[in-house]
Amino acid sequence: MKKLDCRGMPCPQPVLATKDAIEASPNELVEVIVDNKASMENVSRFLKSQGWVVSVNEMGKGCFMITGAPGTCEIKHEPSYEAHEQKTQRILIIIPTDIFGAGNDELGMALMKNFIGTLKEFGSDLWRIVLLNGGVRLSTKDSPVLEELKDLEVSGVDVLVCGTCLNFFDLHEKKAVGQTTNMLDIVTSMQLATKVIRI
Repeated sequence: MKKLDCRGMPCPQPVLATKDAIEASPNELVEVIVDNKASMENVSRFLKSQGWVVSVNEMGKGCFMITGAPGTCEIKHEPSYEAHEQKTQRILIIIPTDIFGAGNDELGMALMKNFIGTLKEFGSDLWRIVLLNGGVRLSTKDSPVLEELKDLEVSGVDVLVCGTCLNFFDLHEKKAVGQTTNMLDIVTSMQLATKVIRI
């Protein structure tokens, strides 16, 4: 069994260490210890995306032990985006703030609500939304655009929420939509997108 102690590692290092370990020993169990919930979710999701069977045990003091066992699926070296491969476009929208533009915060919040509510006009070309930095506030229970983001997610749009940012703002427990993500997923998404829009 490969044992990785990733406590104290910033995002996305626990995922990268796990990726290296399963590529080096694709038929060997892997055990990964992390010290925050975002890293636990990111490592678990990465292993599952590679076809691995995952179990998580809470160790106390905010630490988690993730055990991964090779599944029946062939290991892929990129996250699986098969559900979107038939689309002619994969539009990725990066939202690093909870207000749209600068000048007046109240106006910026209203514009953001209008913007998120209008994204459905992209139709099936809208592939993924990444929320990071202050943009992660849009994923929380009291977000003014929570229902709009949930509707987009139900329609098949991936909503990725930066785990490091959730931890920084102490919002992890308040996240109500989307998947917790890491910088490896974000960079990979930028590579695979046919168009990247940053607001």
